[in-house]
Amino acid sequence: MTPRIEGRVLRRGDYRYENLRREACWHAGVPDRYPELIVLANNEDDVVGAVELARREGLQIAVRSGGHSWSASHLRDGTVLIDLSNLRHVTVDRDAMTGTAQPGIKGSELSSMLAGQDLFFPTGHCSGVSLGGYLLQGGFAWAGRAYGPACMSVTGIDAVTAAGEQVHADETENPDLFWAARGAGPGFFAVVTRFYVKLYPRMRVTMNSGYFWPASAAYDVYRFVHEIGRRTPTEINLLCSRDPMTGGEPLIALNATAFTDTEEEAREQLSVYESCPARAQALTTRLNEVTDTGTLSRFGTDPHYDETKRYLADNMWTHASFDDLWPNFEEMLKTWPPAPSHLVLFNWGGHEGQPPRPSMAYSVEDELYYALYSAWTDPADDKKYTRWVTDHMRAWEPYASGIQLADENLINRPYRFVTDENLRRLDDLRATWDPDGMFVSWLGRPAGCSAGAEGTAL
Repeated sequence: MTPRIEGRVLRRGDYRYENLRREACWHAGVPDRYPELIVLANNEDDVVGAVELARREGLQIAVRSGGHSWSASHLRDGTVLIDLSNLRHVTVDRDAMTGTAQPGIKGSELSSMLAGQDLFFPTGHCSGVSLGGYLLQGGFAWAGRAYGPACMSVTGIDAVTAAGEQVHADETENPDLFWAARGAGPGFFAVVTRFYVKLYPRMRVTMNSGYFWPASAAYDVYRFVHEIGRRTPTEINLLCSRDPMTGGEPLIALNATAFTDTEEEAREQLSVYESCPARAQALTTRLNEVTDTGTLSRFGTDPHYDETKRYLADNMWTHASFDDLWPNFEEMLKTWPPAPSHLVLFNWGGHEGQPPRPSMAYSVEDELYYALYSAWTDPADDKKYTRWVTDHMRAWEPYASGIQLADENLINRPYRFVTDENLRRLDDLRATWDPDGMFVSWLGRPAGCSAGAEGTAL
């Protein structure tokens, strides 16, 4: 007897199957991987039914919440793809400063809901990212330096296990499953149907300054950010990309954001950027603009993610001197791919006031975060731009302490994404919670149990 599922169930070859398979990857570079079944769950009982269906048909399980995965790690051969994009319910308890959110809701939508109540949750920089995958892999957030990775603000989950059971997990109930849910990312071995989260008072002021330089200023600008990134309380988004209108030489854009209670404090924090050695070379500037994270996402982040393009992403955590990184970066500038390909640098760890990390699977981070994104149109260029990204990130491996799962390139460059100890524990927990291997794991994993460098203690 086929399990009862209210949502749509499409088999490979059915009408609309291929459209839905392609829509499951947010950009045009949809991989040639084909689930046997796609289940569009309408509720948590549908998730149970989908797990039962997978077991009945001898298929593995992959999970999608919003599909904003560069590698489309949820698209796998021989699987039931459980699509959670319709699970979007949110609750807010203003008095308790807590809430719940299902995995299909976008972080930008949650942020807008909370703003009306002067509340805040550390959601992602791109407005198209849904909460499910974002929270499972850690959650690189607006104001994340102050609150830590967003998974730190998750206090519990509801999940459907490989046995088809609905369970709750938090620090006291099924704590090992909760531990894994905060950092396992696409290697998590259950289906999260609801996150329990803590909320925060919204800071009264979000202020941003922007500087734009020619590529000739790159060395001075990046070296400056390496020097001040740890000590400034502001969030730095330093981006190198071609002008999308002209396609000319790469440009350097530095956006710095202060989250404070007063405009005076924000201006004081942002004043440090006036001391950049390349200040006189700036082409244009925007100083001390009061804004909000939604506006910063729409006009600063989102334009670099064009769903009509094919993409590959890769990344690293590092605390290296920019003098060590510069030779490889200088080579990148000579062969920069077409817009909107870009390199982004964020400051992250080691600053005063950083919250202590709890015990969780998420365990690799560092002072600075680099991510490289190549975008192109012609499928014939897949190998060319895959090599461009992969080879340049591989050249930086001697200076890297690991990667984060948000922008992983594990098929082409497996690298350390949790500590060796945590990876072994995740393997043990998978054997306990999913002994038959129902859930797919990561697309790749480090060949050994060590990385090229040790990260700083955070």
